[in-house]
Amino acid sequence: MKMPPGPVTVAIAGATFVAWAIVALLGLGPMAAVAGGFIPARLSDLVEVGGGVPLVLTPLSATLLHANLLHVGFNLLMLVFCGRFVEQAIGGRLLALLYVVSAYVGALAQYALDPTSAVPMIGASGAVSGVVGAYALLYSRQQVRAIGPLSAHAVRLLWLAAAWIVIQSMIELASFGTAQRVAVAAHVGGFLAGLLLARPLLLFRYRNA
Repeated sequence: MKMPPGPVTVAIAGATFVAWAIVALLGLGPMAAVAGGFIPARLSDLVEVGGGVPLVLTPLSATLLHANLLHVGFNLLMLVFCGRFVEQAIGGRLLALLYVVSAYVGALAQYALDPTSAVPMIGASGAVSGVVGAYALLYSRQQVRAIGPLSAHAVRLLWLAAAWIVIQSMIELASFGTAQRVAVAAHVGGFLAGLLLARPLLLFRYRNA
């Protein structure tokens, strides 16, 4: 299968890798996580971070920070593969918009799960999950039928959402008790954003066609 070019996707992936590499090479990981990670307790006014990235921007700055090479590598692998196809469908500008919105929705989902958490959430997983969700909706080939008042499109949305939630729940169980916890709520929130936005963005792109 030939991969479409996806210049915006590649640019996002490149910037993310460079940011991680600089932080890692300078040994600033823990400091950067506090300064630029999304901390739910900051949104709840329970903690303050002096000199950190403004709170409203942390869902974006967090996408540039990763725990290790495996973390950033897996995220970028999913982004580069799924993002190129999504970018081909909706265009580069709307792909960037989808990425940003998914990052914020993922952060808000993580906040909703534990608004008092002072643990910084880092990684592009929420934003990438949005791209994966859009890819799943736009390119999945499962044949679905309408069920009662639910249209075939609604059934597909629900089926994909349920499958992703199950997968993320299994990942959460696998990571339970380990030092590296997975921001499952961010993954789910971002994925749902991608599912819901994929079709409207596609229609918007071809609104004058």
